[in-house]
Parts: sequence; C-alpha cells; structure tokens
Amino acid sequence: MPPAPLVDLEKIDTSRIVADRDAIRRFNPQRFELEQLTAIVSTDIREHIIVGFKDVAPDEFWVRGHMPDYPLMPGVLMCEAAAQLCSYYCHVVELVGPDGFIGFGGMEDVRFRGQVRPGDRLIIIAKALRLHRRQTTFETQGFVGTNMVYHGRIIGVTLTSRD
Repeated sequence: MPPAPLVDLEKIDTSRIVADRDAIRRFNPQRFELEQLTAIVSTDIREHIIVGFKDVAPDEFWVRGHMPDYPLMPGVLMCEAAAQLCSYYCHVVELVGPDGFIGFGGMEDVRFRGQVRPGDRLIIIAKALRLHRRQTTFETQGFVGTNMVYHGRIIGVTLTSRD
C-alpha cells in the first residue's frame, strides 16, 4: 500500500510558477539531457516541503530506446528529478553555499507504482526529514494526476565545485 500523499494534491497549482528552468539553473548544476525539472510551484519553509514538476516530452533522450513503441520514463530518472528538487530546496534554505551543491548520496525504500510516459506531467513532492550541512534526507513522492507512481527517501551530501 502506498503512503499517504505528503500534500493535498488538489491544492497543487501548477500554473503558479515559483521558479522556472532559468531559476533552477542558478542553483542546480545539471544541464542538457540531465535537467529533470521543468518548474518549482511551491516551497513551504515552515513545513520543509517543496513541489515541482517535469513535463515529459516526446523527444526525451530515453524515449527511442526505453521500450520502443511503448516508452516508459526510467525509474532512475524519476529519482534524479526528485533529487534535483531536493537540491534546489537546500539552496532555498541556504544550507548550501554559493560554490556548493547537493550530490546524490543514496536512496532508501524506493518503490515504483505506475508509469510515466511522454506527454505526462510528473508532479514531484519532497519533504525534508533531516537538513544538515553534511547530509540531508527527504521523503519524496511522484504523481501523474492523482496516481502515485514513485516514492522513496533521497539522501543528499553537500559538495563544492572543487570536490
């Protein structure tokens, strides 16, 4: 049985963009095919929750080969999108300095429960469980519509551009 959603899905307004791709790029170092966020739509510093989305395009680099004639977004890219959302949040709360970023430290209790296909909007929600300058932990969930397609914990470690 999947966990309860971290936020009320009906209250997510994807038309209210808090940060677009250019704003995300100011904090996250991923570029080109590895940029996995389209926008951030909500940050709640008090509750340590952030919500963003990825619009899955028909020309994504994986579409042609990740099941020809039935493309499915690879689970590892769902996790990468969630990790990028968490990294962005760490910058918002100034956990990371200007020359640093959050690197991928691990995943726990990850489950994939549905499909993400070209044309879908993957809504990603993250809630910080632990915010520390050395290591962060977030509970993350992904949805297509109201269907939970992914959930798990993401662990991040602080890196600097010199590491």
